[in-house]
Amino acid sequence: MTFTCKARAPLFSDATIARAAARTLTERRLWRDSHLLCWVLMPDHWHGLIELSAAESLSTLATRIKAISARTVAVAAERSGPVWASGFHDRALRKDDDLLTAARYIIRNPVRAGFCARVGDYPYWDAVWL
Repeated sequence: MTFTCKARAPLFSDATIARAAARTLTERRLWRDSHLLCWVLMPDHWHGLIELSAAESLSTLATRIKAISARTVAVAAERSGPVWASGFHDRALRKDDDLLTAARYIIRNPVRAGFCARVGDYPYWDAVWL
């Protein structure tokens, strides 16, 4: 399943805030029984490919991710107020969808946006296949 959370403002253009958000969004305890397969943090959103645990709903996972990361970002940004826009966007992968194709699409976001020429030049992404 692909999963996208929009930020209320392009907070993640700031390296200190982006590093804090990336550290928090990838903490294993945040994901519990679900698995984060790949992710990219863009200036105005976070996009991930996840394997959702049967034990929890996407809504519950999204609420936890956004709440915990918002606290970290607020401290790093030295500001209060909402970090994430309400809701999220998700797309379930069908059985015939290729996981690696979905992962490549996600991590190529910075290249498509013109932030870098190669994915490896962008600092805020990762994938379990590396």
